[in-house]
Amino acid sequence: MAAPDRVRYWEKTRNLMIIMMVLWAIFSFFIHMFVGSLNNIVILGFPLGFYMAAQGSLIVFVAMLFWFARKQNAIDVEHGVAED
Repeated sequence: MAAPDRVRYWEKTRNLMIIMMVLWAIFSFFIHMFVGSLNNIVILGFPLGFYMAAQGSLIVFVAMLFWFARKQNAIDVEHGVAED
């Protein structure tokens, strides 16, 4: 891989990682900081704050994992470093 292409590859990879870390922080810390106010919203009989703390964050983390893998694979294919 040529040096300019390598720089673009790592910029895209770094930006993707920053996005993932921000989303992780939001669903790990910030959502849980507002559980009290989110409990005023009820969905299917469960307070939203309880749901986000108990299962919502876990569902988001799994979705983030698959999204990250797909996006990183697209970056790898674009720059010719993808695995078979």
